[in-house]
Amino acid sequence: MSDETKPKREPGACVPWEEKLEELPDIQGDPEIVKRVWEDTDALGYMYIWQCLLSF
Repeated sequence: MSDETKPKREPGACVPWEEKLEELPDIQGDPEIVKRVWEDTDALGYMYIWQCLLSF
């Protein structure tokens, strides 16, 4: 797959962690906990969008 046709985001994520991390200030605590919470929350949003699309 060429770079032009390759999707910019991986399936299952609305806003990837790497992209979100650029928007956040320096993380004072454990960044792995913040990453896990972000990815879990983002995955729920992704599932919600798909559910809405498939329901109608």
